[in-house]
Amino acid sequence: MPEPKDKAGDHLANERTFLAWVRTSISVIVFGFVVAKFGITLRQFLKLQGQSKPESGLSLAMGIAFIAMGVFMALAAMLRYRVTLRRLEAGQFEPARGIVVFLGIVAAVFGVVLAVYLSLTAHAL
Repeated sequence: MPEPKDKAGDHLANERTFLAWVRTSISVIVFGFVVAKFGITLRQFLKLQGQSKPESGLSLAMGIAFIAMGVFMALAAMLRYRVTLRRLEAGQFEPARGIVVFLGIVAAVFGVVLAVYLSLTAHAL
């Protein structure tokens, strides 16, 4: 049976991991806001040059998607923290598998979509 000191270290590690996920989710949310605002800024820039772009379109949709992903990550972090807490208390800890793979794939897909979007809009800059 683990000593109380070891158990405390496990709980503190769980909290540090949770806080790292929260920091990451906040970063993704802020990045989504920046992407959404990029479309608005680009539209205004083109308007000043005498060109018109009627809507923010894809930038807004991508920004909202990044914000939604950040919110999902925060909720997943909270759920994972609670599950890990219960498992540590019961002495039945199991490492995360599915959520880590899922979020990794989603982040990679978002990265590819953003790279394609930037390459398509590079001519407007």
